[in-house]
Amino acid sequence: MNFHDFQRIQTRRHFFKFAAGGIETIALAHLLGQDGRATQKKLPEVNPLAPRAPHFAPKAKNVIFLLQAGGPSQMDLYDPKPELQKRHGQALPESMTKDLPFVFIKPSAKVLGSPRKFRKYGENGTEFSDYIPHIASRADDIALIRSMHTEAFNHHPGQAMLMSGSTMSGRPTVGSWVSYGLGSEANDLPAFVVLNSGRGASAGSTNWSSGFMPSTYQGVNFRGYGDPILYLKNPPGISKISQRARIDTIRELNEAHYQNTGDLEIASRIHSYELAFRMQTAGPELLDFSNESQTVLDSFGIGKEPTNAYGTNCLLARRMVERGVRFVLLVHASWDHHSAVDKNLGEYCDATDAPVGALLGDLKQRGLLDETMVVWGGEFGRTPMGQFERVDEAPGRDHHPGCFSMWAAGGGIQGGQVIGRTDDIGLNITEDPVHIHDLQATMLHALGLEHTQLTYSFMGRDFRLTDVGGNIVKKLLA
Repeated sequence: MNFHDFQRIQTRRHFFKFAAGGIETIALAHLLGQDGRATQKKLPEVNPLAPRAPHFAPKAKNVIFLLQAGGPSQMDLYDPKPELQKRHGQALPESMTKDLPFVFIKPSAKVLGSPRKFRKYGENGTEFSDYIPHIASRADDIALIRSMHTEAFNHHPGQAMLMSGSTMSGRPTVGSWVSYGLGSEANDLPAFVVLNSGRGASAGSTNWSSGFMPSTYQGVNFRGYGDPILYLKNPPGISKISQRARIDTIRELNEAHYQNTGDLEIASRIHSYELAFRMQTAGPELLDFSNESQTVLDSFGIGKEPTNAYGTNCLLARRMVERGVRFVLLVHASWDHHSAVDKNLGEYCDATDAPVGALLGDLKQRGLLDETMVVWGGEFGRTPMGQFERVDEAPGRDHHPGCFSMWAAGGGIQGGQVIGRTDDIGLNITEDPVHIHDLQATMLHALGLEHTQLTYSFMGRDFRLTDVGGNIVKKLLA
């Protein structure tokens, strides 16, 4: 290379990059000074979960989502079909089943009538199964949707769709979106809390993942016994004073690192440490039911079986929203009854019906139901045709995403009504179809969030909970 070649390749950008680092540093210092950060000595107070203003005036402040993972049988609980009894044991015409997706059964499978008895409840006369009398007793507060539908007919993608708006894993779940959009009013507890009972759900932690959002918005798994969060309690020999000193030391190290980098993520990290420290006190207090009346404990079924585990979680959910937790997810699995559906469904209802009825009643009595939305449902429904796993077993029902039932009550929801209708055997929707994205859009609307505006940019694209769909179900809203 001669001197003329060297001169030719020396661009201005090359000069500033390699020969003028001092100039760049001066310019950066000037910009930081304009932002007031050049002289920043201490770590700024950053709370990624600070309460944020909604897009418009909300009707609800909190959500309790009762996820009955596995797919509860709607025609045995919420959508009575006398025609099933008339057609029991018969195969349906091929024209009715040829285009429907089934997981295990064949389109030629025979109709399975429901042995459950239904009766009318509330001023509107909504029909509920004899398996759920306590939920039915709250009929005037409940908006029952009998026309839900989804694309997913297997559990993991179905639960992912219900909770994140996509059948693919890795997307933020609804609790994360709500926490991201509104922050939290809880100072000593997370914004998004998860309570599990029953068998583990197929999608596992996918149901409360923050996906590509910061982990700040991920659901925090609480337990209803012992330490609410594993490893939250200090190990033997570590006092609260020494733990406080440890947190302060970490803060000082982070402050020093911040002075070198100016990275606000460091401030967010120390907020997580501080929240965890406060939770060491708030967590055990949350589990202390000594100030609850025996009447309340009995109504939730606490201390007796089979309601103790789920009743404890329902009572914890109420105590959490009282303390400002934005989103509480109760996961109960598995309602996946491919065999002995009548017997197994009865056992699951025995464990959950009374606690759910008590939750609605307790929220209402305390004036919390007006601002707390409660949602009940699973990822899809069940087929009107029976499934026979073994010749020596009672029949069950296969997965059916084409139509199923869910319900909502409380904050922003107009109770005492039924939305949607299915045909005589519960195979197809005939009136007011409600897609999963429609339900999600409506939930966000009740919280004061416009679902098309609540977006998060990731890898060059703006994502939202409702993907590219979703319409607000106006009939649901008060």
